[in-house]
Amino acid sequence: MKTQAKLMTTGSIQKNIIRFALPIFLGNLLQQLYNTADSLVVGNFLGKEALAAITSCSPLIFLLIGLFQGIFVGAGVVISTFYGAGDMDSVKKSIHTSVAFGLVSGIILTLLGYFCSPIFLRWMGTPEAVFNDANTYTRIYFLGISSLVLYNMSTGILQSVGDSRHPLNFLVIAAVLNIILDILFVVVFDLGIAGTAYATIISQSVSVLLSFRLLLTTKEIFRVEIKHIRFHKHLISKILRMGIPSGIQNSVTSLANVFVQSSVNLFGATAMAGSGAFMRIQGFALIPVTSFALALTTFTGQNLGAREYIRVKRGARFGVLFAMFLAESIGLLLYYYAAPLVSLFSQDANVIAIGVEKARISSFFLFVLALSHAMAGLFRGAGKSIVPMAVMLTFWCIGRVVYIKIGLSMLMDIQVVFWAYPITWSLSAIVFVIYYFTADWMQTKPRTL
Repeated sequence: MKTQAKLMTTGSIQKNIIRFALPIFLGNLLQQLYNTADSLVVGNFLGKEALAAITSCSPLIFLLIGLFQGIFVGAGVVISTFYGAGDMDSVKKSIHTSVAFGLVSGIILTLLGYFCSPIFLRWMGTPEAVFNDANTYTRIYFLGISSLVLYNMSTGILQSVGDSRHPLNFLVIAAVLNIILDILFVVVFDLGIAGTAYATIISQSVSVLLSFRLLLTTKEIFRVEIKHIRFHKHLISKILRMGIPSGIQNSVTSLANVFVQSSVNLFGATAMAGSGAFMRIQGFALIPVTSFALALTTFTGQNLGAREYIRVKRGARFGVLFAMFLAESIGLLLYYYAAPLVSLFSQDANVIAIGVEKARISSFFLFVLALSHAMAGLFRGAGKSIVPMAVMLTFWCIGRVVYIKIGLSMLMDIQVVFWAYPITWSLSAIVFVIYYFTADWMQTKPRTL
């Protein structure tokens, strides 16, 4: 299988970033499509209660996996910086340490998610009408969580050396398989919401098998050799130092989103279904955001490793502004076409009304969400992962929870909950911009990992 590791330290900045971000964009698009396909099949064939169950599980799932995903981001920063500096021995050791961590964390998450999901769902105040479906979905999902963890780990390795094409190819296969299995298990075999979960973990398992086939057989620098998979003490400490702030950020933000979801749950299954349906749709607007954030992380890591400081600043300006433009363009489409889009998930008029209400509040503010994510990716690539962690902990977790608690105590209206996102997105964006223009975030002295 032909592979490609790419340096982003020479050539056109715009072409480098777009060439790297485009496969991630397409991959995320496919992933969002098959996540949306889950909800479309469930909403249209199993009803709004099942739709409420599956969409309300997302914050809980990401709460449990967020810490580990953040650590893989840290591993990617370490690998990309060594790669940009030409230290190939450290690249190899970092990769094998990352694989060892992925194997261990997959086991931990499987046990934690399977046995603790019912407890967490109770804490979220999941209504009895949807509890059994939500519990079934999350427990089956976590039985296959190792595949998701190992896929994210392998994708992080490939992206850190500039290869974003192969993760896209593997995701295409997984996405098509997931959609086929959704229809087969739910519509044909009548397995209910469990069928959706089985479809997801089978397709994820196929993607990780393809990823590891590449990593084990390639002749490139990122080849994995089973006998070398182990923890290198000095490298795992660097990976954790870079990754734990991102992981904490993911986890605490997800914890806040669990609280937001529990607040939505107060308004019943119809509100859960409508809000959840629009969140699936809004996920499409986040695709350029996450794509350019990852591209900026790798671009910044490689160029700072090569001490190309001017390229870093130029890349930052282009990546952040382009992500904002794309996100808001999609946001405007979501604003005007929210009703027909939400109706794809459910024909219930009340479900559609809730989804449209959420769209009217969130869609105009997606550019500030893009700004926050892109700058967070930039600062992680520069080794400043503590900054996005602190900003998002402050606004996306503490600020969001405090706002909702106070807001709902004054006015018991679901609009109060929906406004939590654009308000906290805007506050974090302001702080990121101030930090970008006032701090020495590039560390223009030679970096020592």
